[in-house]
Amino acid sequence: MNAITAPVLIDAHHHLWDLGRRPQPWLDDPALATIRRTFTPDHLRTTATHLIAGRGLHSTVAVQCLPDVPETEDLLALAEREPLIGAVVGWADLTSPGIGDQLDGLLAGPGGAYLRSLRHLVQGETDPEWLQRPDVERGLAAVRDRGLCYDVLVRSHQLDEAIRLAERFPGLPQVLDHAGKPSIADGDLAGWERQVRLLAVHPHVVCKVSGLITEADHEKWTADDIRPVWDVLLSAFGPDRLMFGSDWPVANLAGGWNRWAATVDELLDGCSADETSAILAGTATTFYRLTRTERTLGSR
Repeated sequence: MNAITAPVLIDAHHHLWDLGRRPQPWLDDPALATIRRTFTPDHLRTTATHLIAGRGLHSTVAVQCLPDVPETEDLLALAEREPLIGAVVGWADLTSPGIGDQLDGLLAGPGGAYLRSLRHLVQGETDPEWLQRPDVERGLAAVRDRGLCYDVLVRSHQLDEAIRLAERFPGLPQVLDHAGKPSIADGDLAGWERQVRLLAVHPHVVCKVSGLITEADHEKWTADDIRPVWDVLLSAFGPDRLMFGSDWPVANLAGGWNRWAATVDELLDGCSADETSAILAGTATTFYRLTRTERTLGSR
């Protein structure tokens, strides 16, 4: 038989950390005790076994955790030797006058070709206009000018910042991480929906369907709790601007990779084959400029 190609699944948002090499101080929170250990690509391979729409995990986007250039260097070097990782979302100091040199150094270093986007944990910033600070905007311009994208990590009450960012940087491709962290657990979605729809007006902004189960009740959530958010995202962005992400291993706090995958499989019911393909692979492939996203199946 001739080789054929099979549809693939891309996990557009997951993390990795080796606590023996690089501590993660944020894991000192007692509530995170169950994920306070090392997680590697091999752990992800053995964990992510549930098919979504018949698709198995093929490629991923590894995302930074620390505001730390050395961690980004580690992820890039890992991507160079790890076939599972197709792209890296890293960190550099957007406020630094030397941001351009930082980015150039990362791009020129080991695995630098896998750097496709930058991210900062804006969700932890107390300044309600952090993304509009002149030094930050100078840094974002440096990101844009190097052909990179930007991952927007904000909580629902910070979506105004994301909207202003989209308005001020139409030439910078942006993705909203974790759908802007809607308050699923308390069911208060009206303000989040209003802001998400305003953000989705901007065609250069896409959205990750990720991190939702940790915004729900960790023990009691069901697909019905997630569905209102899913419906808003489909309506606001459309499938061609949505991408699946697991937020593993943080997702382990609320059921894990396979339970989230099973939920997405259920939520996709009613989507066409093309819409499903966009959410599970196409949008991430385009946004992060992924390559080799078709899996070749040889004869047996």
